[in-house]
Amino acid sequence: MIYVTGERVQAYQVRSAFFDTRWRGLDPAQVHDYLCRVADEMDRLHRELTTARTESERVRQALRQWQSRHSGCRRRGHDD
Repeated sequence: MIYVTGERVQAYQVRSAFFDTRWRGLDPAQVHDYLCRVADEMDRLHRELTTARTESERVRQALRQWQSRHSGCRRRGHDD
């Protein structure tokens, strides 16, 4: 298994990970099941992150539009 720094681990990489076997090693089926659960969670989190980024951009655009519409408005103070 190759570890690359600076790159995000993708769910498919977790699902396809293989480890060398050793005497008295871990149960391969349990390791595989756990890696699948981790990969599924990664997929879910990536979807949530994409949704959050989309919503953030939508709110940012709405704020810019609001600021543009109200840029000419002046707040009147009570210190006349």
